[in-house]
Amino acid sequence: MALKDLAAEAGMTAAKAHPYLVSFGHIGLVRQDSESGRYALGPLVLQLGLISLQQADPVRLAAPLLADLAARTGHTVALVVWGGRGPTVVLREASPAPVHVDLRHGTVFSIAGTASGRLFAAHLPAVLVRPVYEAERTQVAAPLWPRFVHDLAEVHRHGLGRADEAVLAGVSALSAPVFDHGGAMVLAITAIGPSAAFDSRWGGAVAVALREAAHSVSAQLGHREGRRSAHDGPLDASAVSLLPTGQAA
Repeated sequence: MALKDLAAEAGMTAAKAHPYLVSFGHIGLVRQDSESGRYALGPLVLQLGLISLQQADPVRLAAPLLADLAARTGHTVALVVWGGRGPTVVLREASPAPVHVDLRHGTVFSIAGTASGRLFAAHLPAVLVRPVYEAERTQVAAPLWPRFVHDLAEVHRHGLGRADEAVLAGVSALSAPVFDHGGAMVLAITAIGPSAAFDSRWGGAVAVALREAAHSVSAQLGHREGRRSAHDGPLDASAVSLLPTGQAA
């Protein structure tokens, strides 16, 4: 930006803004282009930003939102990460409702049959997901890999994972993705509850609440809407390279 524009944004004259910019330049907060004279962010800002991103923990950032989400949706809400055996619950807030579905920390979700599993499958590389999926198919009825990949288009279309009584009769779930500054999915925020009382519509109250929470955490991790990672998009159904297994929302 030019000096006059920076000064205007700061609500001061150019003569007053200039000494500040000189001082900021000395410590690396800004730099001035030698040809145009315009100012840009300096190397210190980049270093501070990288340090902040390295210290950002998605679970720590999302944890304070769980109690409000459970109260707002009326259902149990969980934070799910990708673990050695697949999507794994690391934190949960039980529903305030007298009749609800609860989860244990450490629960490993099914890839094919749960909202969290489908969400991770849609956003992680096939090399991570396919081995877990194939191991799961030996235990439960699930479509062949190419068919499963085709079905994941729904996740990308709506930006959520959804499961209606897929694993347990009478239990439904929705799951929203959290992305880091590079566009990689690092966390799922999942609501689960009795199907009879669960609003599983893509644009329903539960979906809206989950999306808002996920967007908030993603923004704190430096994610910009519209940025896609190298792994985002439908998984490669032809990928044969294969990792370790998963079970329920």
